[in-house]
Amino acid sequence: MTGQQVDGVLVQWGERLFYPANRMVKSPPTPRLNTMMRRKAAVIRQRIEATVRRAPQVMVKVTGGGRGMGAIAAHFRYISKNGRLAIEDDREVVRAGKDAVCDLVDQWRYGGAFIEDVGHRREAFNIMLSMPAGTDAELLQKAVREFAQVELAGHRYVMVLHEHQANPHVHLSVKAEGVSGQRLNPRKADLQRWRETFAEKLRGWGIDADATRQATRGESRSYEPLWRLKAKEAGRLRVLPDAAKAMRPASRGRAEAMLSWGHILKVLAASDAAEDRELAKRISGFVRSSSVFRTAADRRPEQAAREPLHVQRLDISQVAGPKLER
Repeated sequence: MTGQQVDGVLVQWGERLFYPANRMVKSPPTPRLNTMMRRKAAVIRQRIEATVRRAPQVMVKVTGGGRGMGAIAAHFRYISKNGRLAIEDDREVVRAGKDAVCDLVDQWRYGGAFIEDVGHRREAFNIMLSMPAGTDAELLQKAVREFAQVELAGHRYVMVLHEHQANPHVHLSVKAEGVSGQRLNPRKADLQRWRETFAEKLRGWGIDADATRQATRGESRSYEPLWRLKAKEAGRLRVLPDAAKAMRPASRGRAEAMLSWGHILKVLAASDAAEDRELAKRISGFVRSSSVFRTAADRRPEQAAREPLHVQRLDISQVAGPKLER
């Protein structure tokens, strides 16, 4: 298969795999090879390489937020260890000490709409950006600074680096109301975009980082809601989770991700380029080692019959293809 054909299929299925929220549903069957197509294919190849080699995953998490200036000030004191750690604002002014924290509190309270000590709406969002142990903390902080300048532009924010724990991380507190009056309201899609931006900034500083979804990585971990865990600990849980749902090996997103991997593997294995065929071997091993593949391959017929139709249609044995010789 020629390079033009391979690039076209890579872009079509790679966008489904890595950018499902932004993909175009209808694509031309044989995309014309041009500079833009080559660039897109190169980006998809980079994403595939990072995913298959299991590059360190970034973490971006909204940990809460204050509904009044009292809660916001308490968070400032917490992340700065009551002024002992340097706190940097959106103007890149770095200060430390209790007086610096008090000054920031006054700036946020009186700058823009006045913030009462106790309020009824969220006036700030607390965000934590983290990388695995061993990551250079100073470069991590630089990447977070660039991330904030892009994703939080027009909002007041402060950031503090924590490197005294196993995983280096940065705490960000961002004012919900921007200078234009528009309020920040992060959603699930925003968090994934934030992860993508953070990973890009880290790579710009030479840190290997990726931001792929669990479905793309073939992971099927699911977590019980916090309320259920608390109720179980307190002995107040009366309704047990649906066992059938808990046994489902793949959601729609995971099934579609496996399907995309199958098309990508097939086209790379048929490529005229030796490096593409070698990448196909690595993809096959990666998919076969994923928890989604192993769980689906071990399903008994009676279990498979109870699955939703989109999962039943997924022939997991065909996704990774035959075991390719290394």
